Amino acid sequence: MSYAQEVLNRVKTNYPSQVLFHQAVEEVLESLSPELDKNKKYQQNAILERLVVPDREIHFRVSWVDDAGKVQVNRAYRIEFNSAIGPYKGGLRFHPSVNEGVIKFLGFEQIFKNSLTTLAMGGGKGGSDFDPKGKSDGEIMRFCQAFMNELYRHIGATTDVPAGDIGVGGREIGYLFGQYRKLTNRFDGVLTGKALGWGGSLVRTEATGYGSVYFAQEMLKARGESLEGKVCTVSGSGNVAIYTVEKLQQLGAKPVTISDSKGMIYDKDGIDLALLKELKEVKRTSLEEYAQKRSSAVYTKASDYKAGTNGVWAIPCFAAFPSATQNELSLEDAKILLQNGCQCVSEGANMPSTIEAAHYFIQAKICYGPGKAANAGGVAVSGLEMAQNASMTPWSFEVVDERLQGIMRSIFTNASQTAAEFGEPTNLVLGANIAGFRKVANAMIDQGVF
Repeated sequence: MSYAQEVLNRVKTNYPSQVLFHQAVEEVLESLSPELDKNKKYQQNAILERLVVPDREIHFRVSWVDDAGKVQVNRAYRIEFNSAIGPYKGGLRFHPSVNEGVIKFLGFEQIFKNSLTTLAMGGGKGGSDFDPKGKSDGEIMRFCQAFMNELYRHIGATTDVPAGDIGVGGREIGYLFGQYRKLTNRFDGVLTGKALGWGGSLVRTEATGYGSVYFAQEMLKARGESLEGKVCTVSGSGNVAIYTVEKLQQLGAKPVTISDSKGMIYDKDGIDLALLKELKEVKRTSLEEYAQKRSSAVYTKASDYKAGTNGVWAIPCFAAFPSATQNELSLEDAKILLQNGCQCVSEGANMPSTIEAAHYFIQAKICYGPGKAANAGGVAVSGLEMAQNASMTPWSFEVVDERLQGIMRSIFTNASQTAAEFGEPTNLVLGANIAGFRKVANAMIDQGVF
């Protein structure tokens, strides 16, 4: 049995119910086998055993009072996974699906994603099973304040720097930062995704969506192709999806789909970006209204999707951008995509393709950008926000966007060159995992056992 398989088996034994964490670990470890066979120092230093166990896991209760005066209780987490190359960095997710296994999967992915950005950031993640949907601003503020009453003890500008994720946008970051400032009497870059008037960075809102498109652009450029004039499908309708659509349109592509938890829109004339922003950023309503306002659009309920598939991926396209959530793209979806002529998949979400779907893309040798590489734009600009906070100097949109493009280009180059080193030049999963692993693992060896 290989070293990687031994460690994976141990993870499954030690954490039997954490299936998303198992999936994240398996996806990385199966890619690392060639590097582990080549360099025995990693096994001699028990690097995998140390990587799959977080430095610390913080579990806490959040008690808060709703508008009716009733006390509510939620579970919350901050998992600090690895800080070998910099302070822990990773978002906070507020969603009913959040549990320890979800946060561990996200935190483990963050180690390698942050390593690939070339910036000095370790991996961590946090969140709560609190659901912001349907809550008033006052309820969200009180929850965020109660959440920070515990979290502030464990974070700092050079220790652990949270950001936003699903359910945590600019409003939530504001409430969290305000409470942190009150509790600590410090104004520092402890949270990223802040508003521009008090330490935020331009391009942060757009970064993950823009970055996934820039990554697709690099993959296609290497094959003499481009996105201009091409039909693209996008899942989700949150921050990542909206700005994926925006950047695709800026590059002359034609995104035709968006989706949410209730269903999807197919707009044959191309997504109306202004309408999408109005519905999701201003009204915060479902996509059904989009179809009511656009005669070219068709709305399909999620309950009407073919079993085991996501309706978005049944729309013929040249490039697909999964930008919603984990495991939203199944093996059946992958087969449908390729049968319909899809030549590029760039993941804006965290682990949106199942392992089987990812294997199918790799075997087909299409342009396939795994999430830890393709969606690293968000955390990259978070790192740039940290740099601006440290120097107390804001940068222009053009400067940040140019640096984002450079980082995404660097990630692609590093992943593709590493994949080529092992004889699989089109396998960016292999390349990204090994490239991200090497930097962290070598730092761990350099720093000794502790």
